[in-house]
Amino acid sequence: EPDYEKCIAISTKAAIREMVLPGALTIITPAVLGFGFGPDVLGGYLAGVTVSGVLLAIFQSNAGGAWDNAKKSFEKGIEINGKMEYKGSDAHKASVTGDTVGDPFKDTSGPSMNILIKLSCIVALIIAPSIREYEGADDKADPGAIELRMENEQHVAAASFNKSACCISGKANNDCSAASTKAFAQHTHDGACCGEESRPFTGRSSLNDL
Repeated sequence: EPDYEKCIAISTKAAIREMVLPGALTIITPAVLGFGFGPDVLGGYLAGVTVSGVLLAIFQSNAGGAWDNAKKSFEKGIEINGKMEYKGSDAHKASVTGDTVGDPFKDTSGPSMNILIKLSCIVALIIAPSIREYEGADDKADPGAIELRMENEQHVAAASFNKSACCISGKANNDCSAASTKAFAQHTHDGACCGEESRPFTGRSSLNDL
């Protein structure tokens, strides 16, 4: 008499052992990308995992179901090239072979894509505050980065404050300070503050052309 419990134990241990690497990759990859390359790369990874995971899940579920239905269709008989084929025929044996792939597709591999997507997103959400603190520590260690960021924020603020003062009938106002004029040139589009359609900034100061 077959020892069913032993067969189940062997299959279960093998399945768990084979899933260690995929599970570790799902947990480690978001952390490596987030701390090593920043939140932008991590966001791109999550988008890719979501899109590709959904497509794979749909493909595997549909393909697995099709293989399973093909095997079951031989129970009542199916006509192939004008000949009725039943269980035990060569066509039925081929469908059984296909169903050995179809069952894992629709029952295990396809649904596992949902776990992959959710686990990746959960890990990313958990480490998100730590990534922010990690990047903040990098900025503190680099005074130049802080100074550059503060300078950019000041330019943007100056440009916004002097938006109306620095643009009268399409020409720069003489009352604008040098700093405001520089900020206006760097952080606004030519003619944008006058209600005209904005154009991409080309990287050169074009105040003389206003």
